Amino acid sequence: MKRWMLGMALCAAFPVFGEKGDKDKPTQIEANRMSADDTRRMNIFEGNVVLTKGTIAVRAERIVVRQDAEGFQFTTATGTPVRFKQKQDPKEGEKEGRWMDGEALRVEIDDRKQTIELFDSARVNRGGDEVAGNYIYVDQRSDFFSVSAAKGAREGTAQGRVRATIQPKADETRK
Repeated sequence: MKRWMLGMALCAAFPVFGEKGDKDKPTQIEANRMSADDTRRMNIFEGNVVLTKGTIAVRAERIVVRQDAEGFQFTTATGTPVRFKQKQDPKEGEKEGRWMDGEALRVEIDDRKQTIELFDSARVNRGGDEVAGNYIYVDQRSDFFSVSAAKGAREGTAQGRVRATIQPKADETRK
């Protein structure tokens, strides 16, 4: 197997939303099986897959990493469910970054578009604030996200509802 392919797969497999320092950390993947197809620029990790990179921890049954000719990666993780956890950089006024965790039956990450999509029974929790639905879309470039009952669903057309829990924030001026 070509070393560049494995290296590229390991470096960017799960660049979720976290600490900037995570991108410079080594990636470790453990799985029951691994296969690589250099012609198709694809690596497949199967069976109790555990990926760690800095503060990122991902658990899935299967992770497939494909790379296009320009070096951008498209990662798909599937499981029952896929679970991830990562520490974020502190926001203004915070001493320490918050932990974020989430899960879905399928997670797709597009390195080129810098988007993350969570499909089916999707949930993301950040510092006690939680959103849940059947589809969560995150644009990492703009910090935009949306939650819907299903991908592409218009109001009133999909079964189910989205759910959000927002914790009260401490207001220093009240003290």
